[in-house]
Amino acid sequence: MASDSEIAQSVQPRHVVEIAKSVGLIEEEIEQYGPYKAKIRLDVESRLADRPNGKYIVVTAITPTPPGEGKTTTTVGLGQAFSHIGRNSIVAIRQPSLGPVFGAKGGAAGGGHAQIIPMEDLNLHFTGDAHAVTAAHNLCAAFLDNSLHHGNQLNIDVNNIAWRRVLDVNDRSLRNMVSGLGSGNGTPRETGFDITAASEVMAILALATSQKDLRERLGRIVIAYTTDRKPITAEDIGAAGAMSALLVDALKPNLVQTLEHTPALVHAGPFGNIAHGNSSILADRIGLKLADVLITEAGFGADLGAEKFFNIKCRASGLKPDAATLVVTVRALKSHSDRFGGKATSEDLQVENIEALRDGVSNMVKQIENVRKFGVPVVVAINRFPTDSAAEVELIKQVARESGAFDAVESHVHAEGGAGGAELARALERAMEEVPSSYAPLYSLDAPIKDKIETIAREIYGAGSVSFLPAANRQIRRFTSMGYGDLPVCMAKTHLSISANPSLKGAPSGFEVTVRDVRLSAGAGFVYPLLGEVRTMPGLGADPSGTAIETDDTGRISGLF
Repeated sequence: MASDSEIAQSVQPRHVVEIAKSVGLIEEEIEQYGPYKAKIRLDVESRLADRPNGKYIVVTAITPTPPGEGKTTTTVGLGQAFSHIGRNSIVAIRQPSLGPVFGAKGGAAGGGHAQIIPMEDLNLHFTGDAHAVTAAHNLCAAFLDNSLHHGNQLNIDVNNIAWRRVLDVNDRSLRNMVSGLGSGNGTPRETGFDITAASEVMAILALATSQKDLRERLGRIVIAYTTDRKPITAEDIGAAGAMSALLVDALKPNLVQTLEHTPALVHAGPFGNIAHGNSSILADRIGLKLADVLITEAGFGADLGAEKFFNIKCRASGLKPDAATLVVTVRALKSHSDRFGGKATSEDLQVENIEALRDGVSNMVKQIENVRKFGVPVVVAINRFPTDSAAEVELIKQVARESGAFDAVESHVHAEGGAGGAELARALERAMEEVPSSYAPLYSLDAPIKDKIETIAREIYGAGSVSFLPAANRQIRRFTSMGYGDLPVCMAKTHLSISANPSLKGAPSGFEVTVRDVRLSAGAGFVYPLLGEVRTMPGLGADPSGTAIETDDTGRISGLF
């Protein structure tokens, strides 16, 4: 089979104006970035206000494993599949971060015959949104340091600054540093860099519902505290207006297409293990007015992106999901077993092993339960590989149905495109018809911050107890006294386990979760507890994906997949 890059480059994209017209957009409502990309003007919402929403489907997955699950591939393929069964569909996903693109993950536009194109643009600079977020975030940092340099009129405590800088790369050497060294170069202080996808500005971009909302959220960002422990905001230092100016174009959703020319909205890219891990509310709202079905994707497993989709994104948007798809693979479930000592090889996972599958399928059972806790019907999508045995696939189907999934069906979108996902699309249609969604968040916003954290840890992760280190307790008391106790919580933890311990596979239970710190994202509208050793600036591995990326004499890019 051809590589993902070869498949993507073999398809001639249709002009973006044609893609826009296919879902009822008029040419004046898009701003073209070349022939195959465009931004959608926000005033389209006014024209479409009286149009009923289409069906809203979120794609999530089991806990990620090195073999991969194919969540983005399934999302894209499902969008194509609904077109195959006669539905007007749109796909909505996040924009990949350059850090993972050049790091361990590589490109993130789907795979095989279920990809978004032009995939080179999508995975690299695209329409410049990530750069705009980086610029806006760092402008705020510059204003903050400038305030310190010119007399510190706001009485900012140099040892209590919460705003670092960001860059869209994986670079561990930037995690911690001292800035302002040397005469005339500002106020020396300890600081560092996070990756752009972890920026609160990126989270705000995804959650903002209008230009006005974006501007207000930026102004509410708490960047530092005074010596008497009062919050200093981006509004206080005069940066919020300029930040919003840098993000005017970035706030508009991006329109591209799949390999089968299904419209795709790619907008915002907050990480799922640090931020809320979902694409923009604006893209979903516009897509739901234009299509019969909108398929969106939540980052990492159902314990991360989907939990935040239900508890954070849907609260902010007011939208109610109609169904969910949980992506699994035979090999990923086998790797969740204890039968390989945590070091399963590719060969191990390609051989039929019913015993290992019986052990590892517990992760799927727990993630089905996690989705069902929100009152949303779930269909398991078995991303099928040629090495999967019929007995293994049948076991997954049986266990999934017994565990509360509406259905479990095979997906062949990687090899067959939309046609290979038609059965999955029909199963989702039946689920939405026969089991109407009774979506509700897991906790009340009125609950104390600690109670909300414990609810997620116990109900979603399966923890037996939750402990809070002194720093976390201090921050919880502080944020509550400042009036932020009624915000939702955005848990920051490893994506490699349902627990906060990356070495615990399957569906562990009864373990203790330790909350080591709690931080505030007042502009985004949540507090985020830190569980375990979560890095906000990743590092590159010994053999990063970027070493395989190359261009030829014509500028053609290879190696992104």
